[in-house]
Amino acid sequence: MCEKSKDDTPGIKYDQEPSSEKDAAAELKPSVSGKKSIFATSGSEMNPPTGMTPAEEAFEARTRKAKTHAGGLKLFSGNGNMALGLEIARQLDLNLGKATVGRFADGEVNVIIHENVRGKDCFIVQPTCPPVNDNIMELLLMVSTLSRASARRISVVIPYYGYARQDRKMQARVPISAADIARLMEAMGIDRVIAVDLHCGQIQGFFGPRVPVDNLDGGVIGVDYFGSKDLHNPVVVSPDAGGVYRAKKFKEGLAHKFDLDAGLAMIIKQRARAGSVDQMDLVGDVTDSDCIIVDDMIDTAGTMCKAAEVLLEKGARRVFAFASHGLLSGPGNDRIANSKMEEVVILNTLPTSPQREANEKLTQLSVAELLAKAIFNIHAKRSVSALFK
Repeated sequence: MCEKSKDDTPGIKYDQEPSSEKDAAAELKPSVSGKKSIFATSGSEMNPPTGMTPAEEAFEARTRKAKTHAGGLKLFSGNGNMALGLEIARQLDLNLGKATVGRFADGEVNVIIHENVRGKDCFIVQPTCPPVNDNIMELLLMVSTLSRASARRISVVIPYYGYARQDRKMQARVPISAADIARLMEAMGIDRVIAVDLHCGQIQGFFGPRVPVDNLDGGVIGVDYFGSKDLHNPVVVSPDAGGVYRAKKFKEGLAHKFDLDAGLAMIIKQRARAGSVDQMDLVGDVTDSDCIIVDDMIDTAGTMCKAAEVLLEKGARRVFAFASHGLLSGPGNDRIANSKMEEVVILNTLPTSPQREANEKLTQLSVAELLAKAIFNIHAKRSVSALFK
């Protein structure tokens, strides 16, 4: 039988950053970026104060051992967003697991794990972003490979969940694709899902009770960013009725962390067809206000740009926007660059591009620290909800 050869297609990374297979001390190297790890300990933490009882010293020893993961944590990444995977690894003071995730000459996905994962707690970072189907197939085969290699637990970190908008039947003879993708992943043997701002909360219910889903709130990163800005009479705006709860949480975050008494408004949109908005009506007062449009994703940016125009027509001073997922499909990036918005803030749940970096109105914040903390808390059997208190 002839062996398939790898395709030399540019842009596909076959080998990830290697990691040691020795004990925890060999695995946990200092961050190469020079940035302090979220788990770095001070001298007083590494050397407990004298006068402790034997029980307290034993507790301190167990705590320090938990901070070094006990050598059981393995982090892998597909090609969906390798930069984010590397950033999470730096936050955790780990190296990405050594693996091959590439293509055979005929386009089939080629997955090889190059290190021992037997009995390990494995996490796979792979957003199912465009090219959606390729990234989903990579994720499924990576899960299968780790499962067949006797990994103790397999958790998938999906910063952006593809097919999330197809979460119900809007007409006859259409699939509920978000549920079908969940069933595919569950059938492959995943044990846990970590996502960021799912398009709708009921997607968590598409997974069975044996697969818990942690839906992280990316809005906390936006709250920290906008809370440090000099905003005049701020008003948080939801671009549709379904996003009012998200906008309300953003408003409450500003009030809790920065004591900002922000208002709340909503835009009611009527779609002529998918991706096209026919009419917009504003509910609320935005006169002489700095508005922040809060949404979970920006696709072609048509809705966002038209909403900004409506707000300015109603008397808003400035219009900002925040979204966890910046898809910016088709003309999305150009529309934002030519829009009347002051600034559009997104998270790096999807890979960036030179066109995005050249857009002066586009600001990208990192979600790596939030994901790293969630991964560590899950591995150490700690609360994930504590990250948002």
